[in-house]
Amino acid sequence: MALSIAKFAILLLAFFPFQLPCSSAKIWIRSGYWFSGSGLPITDINSALYTHLICAFSGLNSTTHQLSISSSDNPYFSAFTRTVKLKNPSVITLLSIGGGLANYSVYSSMVGRSSHRKSFIDSSIKTARLYGFDGLDFSWVSASAGSDSDMTNIANLLDEWRTAIEYESRNSSNNSTQLILTMAVRYSPDLDATGFPVESIRNNLNWVHVMAYDYYKPNGTSHTGAHAALYDPGSVQNTDYGINSWINSGLSADKLVLGLPFYGYAWTLVNPNNSEIGALAKGPAITEDGSMSYKDIKGYIQRYGAVSMYNATYVVNYCTIGSTWIGFDDVEAVKIKVAYAKKRNLLGYSVWQVAHDDNWVLSEAAQEKENDHQNKRKRPLLLIILLPTTAIVLLLLGSGMLYRRRKLIISIFKDKNSESKMETTMVAAASTDAPNLRVFSFGDIKAATNDFSFENKLGEGGYGPVYKVNILSCTLG
Repeated sequence: MALSIAKFAILLLAFFPFQLPCSSAKIWIRSGYWFSGSGLPITDINSALYTHLICAFSGLNSTTHQLSISSSDNPYFSAFTRTVKLKNPSVITLLSIGGGLANYSVYSSMVGRSSHRKSFIDSSIKTARLYGFDGLDFSWVSASAGSDSDMTNIANLLDEWRTAIEYESRNSSNNSTQLILTMAVRYSPDLDATGFPVESIRNNLNWVHVMAYDYYKPNGTSHTGAHAALYDPGSVQNTDYGINSWINSGLSADKLVLGLPFYGYAWTLVNPNNSEIGALAKGPAITEDGSMSYKDIKGYIQRYGAVSMYNATYVVNYCTIGSTWIGFDDVEAVKIKVAYAKKRNLLGYSVWQVAHDDNWVLSEAAQEKENDHQNKRKRPLLLIILLPTTAIVLLLLGSGMLYRRRKLIISIFKDKNSESKMETTMVAAASTDAPNLRVFSFGDIKAATNDFSFENKLGEGGYGPVYKVNILSCTLG
């Protein structure tokens, strides 16, 4: 019985872990763009803080429609993958094509003709392999200015690009893995009549980098604004609205990578005494367009002894120095946005750009929040494993103790049963009519031992004193 229980418990213990919820082997992306014009040496990138690093940007030849990397960028692009892998051998690298400074009439021409698309696709794959990149990122960041035909042609481009990538991988001589294919997209697919080709994006891209920033700029608004607001109760210009729009349009959450801006904007206030989000402003401050890296913002705050304020409604930080108002994301905002991405089951986050960080403060804050989330998920899983395991161990111990107790009781019962049988045998022998059995009375024995005298005592036995008897006296008596 106990052996059967033990076998059952062992089988249960071996089987149980396979019934636990999956501990989630899903990839979590921590990507960052490195811009060749940022001034940050590739060797200084802390690649250990990222899973993916994106080298930006390759251009496009207007005549051949092939990728074009300037002679000044070529030494850096060719060494990018090798260099960032020195600090993090597992980091994955992508080459980004396009960017905000690109001439999009050239890109429109490229996507508009099949032969141009083929030239572009073939050269992109060849360049990625030549420079050692693991994937390609299409950064048509001004696609909002594109026409419906541009969007249709982009869909054709993505279809043909994916087919070419699969073909190249299947037919490579060294069994190369498929190149990753991603795209930078607006924060929402439906801001105007021209919408992104969601179906083609869903079918052909590994994921998209959602540019969840630049909702407001000093040159385009007459008031201060949260340029990367996670929420906005009075407007659709916020990240939560955009993420919901992408999901509602048919793109799953696990294809969305949330953009985090490591920069902000400075406005000039009309009235320095009115410094809330939405206060009247009269254009940019500090720089020509008001844009400032996080590093420069922190330096400016420190230099003037200003205090950074956090606004939980929009999930942004801001500070005021005289008539200058600066909006940006500090540690608080970054952590909450990473938590938001986790809660919404997005694929990860993407930083624009890594060179704007201040001694990797924001990069570390984002990674720390991710680790906190993972630890919280692991604790319940640990309890799920430990509690039944402990119960099974206790069951085994209890079964063993019960088995030993049962054996002890049976042993005692057998001993008592044997004694009972012996006594029964003696009584039966005394009352038997067997002719050769002689029975002596107590008086006979007393006489034979001379009244149990000391002289006749031989010693002590297992059942008491042993005496020498005179059988003759018993017989004569």
